[in-house]
Amino acid sequence: MATLTPEQARARLTAVPGWELSGNAIRRTFTFKDFAEAVSYVVRLGFAAEAADHHPDVAITSYKKVTLTYSTHDAGGLTEKDFEGAETATKLAGTAAR
Repeated sequence: MATLTPEQARARLTAVPGWELSGNAIRRTFTFKDFAEAVSYVVRLGFAAEAADHHPDVAITSYKKVTLTYSTHDAGGLTEKDFEGAETATKLAGTAAR
């Protein structure tokens, strides 16, 4: 899969509000009501990522914050798969996250 140019990546960001470019990756932090909601979200996302065969880096911090980072490592940068993952992650978070 071809990597996106920086211009293409910036244009794709408009489809995934709340996400930001971070080097050769996109990143977003979701804040949930509590630890249980944060962990539940990570589990749901894990199943979706496994089904898509594309996995983000996941960090649970401050007990209710989940930071996701997408980059297609084998392509050496951002691809459409990363933005598809971001769209899925955002939908799964739904209204439970801020």
